[in-house]
Parts: sequence; structure tokens; C-alpha cells
Amino acid sequence: MADEVRLPADRRAGVAQGLTVVIAGFLPIMAIVSLFPAVPSIIDHFKADPTASWKVPWMVTAPGLAIALIAPFAGVLVDRFGRRRLVVWSTFFYGALGSAPFFLTSLDALFASRILLGVSEAAILTTLNTLIGDYWDDAGRRRWLAIQGAVGPFLASGLILGSGYLTGIRWNAVFLVYLLAFLIFAAMLAFLFEPDSDDTARRMLGIDEEPVDTGFPARAVALIGGVTLLCSLLYYVFIVNGGLVFREAGIQSSEELGRITFIPSLFVIAGSGLFWLTGRLRSVTQIAIVLALTGAGLLIMGLAPDWKSMIPGLCLQQAGSGMTIPTLIAWAQTKLPFEHRGRGMGIWAACFFAGQFLSPPIVALLVSGVGTMKSAFAWSGVAAVIGMLVALLFVLRRPAASPLAHA
Repeated sequence: MADEVRLPADRRAGVAQGLTVVIAGFLPIMAIVSLFPAVPSIIDHFKADPTASWKVPWMVTAPGLAIALIAPFAGVLVDRFGRRRLVVWSTFFYGALGSAPFFLTSLDALFASRILLGVSEAAILTTLNTLIGDYWDDAGRRRWLAIQGAVGPFLASGLILGSGYLTGIRWNAVFLVYLLAFLIFAAMLAFLFEPDSDDTARRMLGIDEEPVDTGFPARAVALIGGVTLLCSLLYYVFIVNGGLVFREAGIQSSEELGRITFIPSLFVIAGSGLFWLTGRLRSVTQIAIVLALTGAGLLIMGLAPDWKSMIPGLCLQQAGSGMTIPTLIAWAQTKLPFEHRGRGMGIWAACFFAGQFLSPPIVALLVSGVGTMKSAFAWSGVAAVIGMLVALLFVLRRPAASPLAHA
């Protein structure tokens, strides 16, 4: 492939590595998307527990707490000891821990297993995002991120549909989908390799200049972390609470919820395509587009009079979701050199999944203040629009030297 980093003959990242990274990158998202149709049923199962109404949504995102706490340390391990071994065995334990709730009956035990799952996710996410920067140059990264964005919606939509039917069979049967991680574990053993450094890659590309290590890019990482946290808080509003907001609109069945959201969830592909089409714009412009789509979608769902009127908002929100992760990762990768890439992406992961963990209690506080989940969605949309306006002000105040330049 023309845009691949040319490593020695047996150390070139190709289609096998790309597809393995793309599919494995879906694991941390699968940990929460798979439970989207199941949240109301799990709450019903534990209805005798007065804390279930808030603990179950929080259980869904509990891995985010572990990721937020562990990912920076996982990044240090990645930079110091290498990539391959950490991601391979973390994937194995992901499969074991993810399927464990199928055999558990206590809500507290489920919660604990989800926290432990997050430890594996922290290592997987940090290492995979690091490998994207290691295996390919900027053009290659954007291509594989776009492919990931295109493949992900089909996986997510199929997973949501299947999860709805599994939940209809048994309240915790949905956790069996985590067994798929063992197939990815086998692919990692077969195809992933430990990458060479940027220095080696530059020499193989025929670039004479050696990169200069100017120290850890703390200011850039702080900015990346702050923007990532905001986008993550908004990203998980629907993923966690979508079943509840549709329940307010009259959709009670998990199977029916899976069916009516299947087609709108495919709009994530539009978001991936938009990421690809806007790939030569500044990153801050792409972030503004993400916030605009997300905000408009949440506002429409929050203000809609019935579930049918919510569907256009869901389509917009899903498009924003499809653009969110590749936009944030591509932006971060351009600012992180090889020697600091693991730590930088560890902090990125910590901020993204801190948003995952904090989003449910923040939405719960909104609900307690405004009365309904639909109103909470509307106010979340307002927050996204405000973020979009800030991003646009940044574009206007700091114009790029070229309209195609990256911020």
C-alpha cells in the first residue's frame, strides 16, 4: 500500500494487521453498545433493588471508570515494554471478564465484573490507538480510521439487533456476545507484531531528518484531553439512555427498540464518510461538525412529541457519533511522537472513558432537575451547540495559513 510506513520485509503493516486493529478497536465500544437494548430489562430484573434505576445505567459504563484510572499507566507500560504482548493478553481477559455476568446473579457482582473488564479495555484501547500511529503514516492512519468508522456501524447495528433478541430470551444472555473476543485474540496472535520506532520508519521512507524529542507535549495533551472529555460526555448520552428516552415515548419492548433503531444506527456510516470527506480540513473544524450533529440530534429527540418524530434526531446524533472517535484519534495522533505516543493515547483513553463513566450520573442529575429524560436530552443538546460555537470562534480567531491545513 502506497501510504504504509515501509518497515523491513517481515515488519510491514498490511491488510491483515489493519483489519485486526479495526475489528479489535470495536471491543471497548462493544462493551457498552451491546447493553443498550438490555438496560430496561436489567432494571426490571433487579426491580426489588431500589438503587437499580441508577446503578444499572452506571454499571453499563462502569468500565469507563477503570479505563479512566488505568489507561495513563497502561500508556507508560506500552512505551516502556512494547505493544503486542499487552494487547494480546488483555483481549483474552476481556473475553473472560465480559462474559462473566452471564453466570452472576447479584447486581453488585455484575458491577464489580464490569470494573475489572475496564482494566482490560484500558490496555486494549491504549495499545490499539498507539499501534495505529506506529504502523502507518498520517494518510494511512486516516484511511484505517475511516475503514474502522465504516465497518463499526455494521458491527454495532448487528450487535444492537442481536442484543435485543438475546435480552428477550434471558435478561443476561446479552453478555455471551463477549465470547467473540476470543476470535480476535486468535487473530492478534497470528497477525500483530511489535512495531519499530519512528526513527526506523523515517529511514525506510528515505527521510534524512531525525525527529527531535522536545519532551512530553503536556499542553497539547491537556487540550486533547479536555476536548475529548466533553465529546465523550455527549457521545454516551444516547448510548446509555437511549432505551430510557424511547421508553418515555412509548417503546417498552427491547426487541421493538432494537428493530426501530436498527436503520437509524446505520447513519454512523454517514458520520464515518463525513470524517473522510472533511479529512483535509482543520481538526477544530471537524470537531465543530461533530458537536453540531450531536447537539442537533439530542435537541430533536428531546423536543420531539413522539417516538417517530425522534427518528430524524437519532439519525443526526448517530452521524455525529460515527465521526466522533476517528476525529478525536486522528487529531491526537498528529500531535504525539513515537516516544510519547503510548502515554499520550493513554491520557486520551482516560479522558474519553472518564466521560463514559461520568455521563450517566450527570444525565441522572439533569433528569432530577428537569423532570424527564427527554428534557435531559434537550439540555445535553444545548451543551453540544455551545461547544460547537466555541470551536467556531477558535476557527475564526486563529485562521489556518491554508484552508486545508490541520489545526
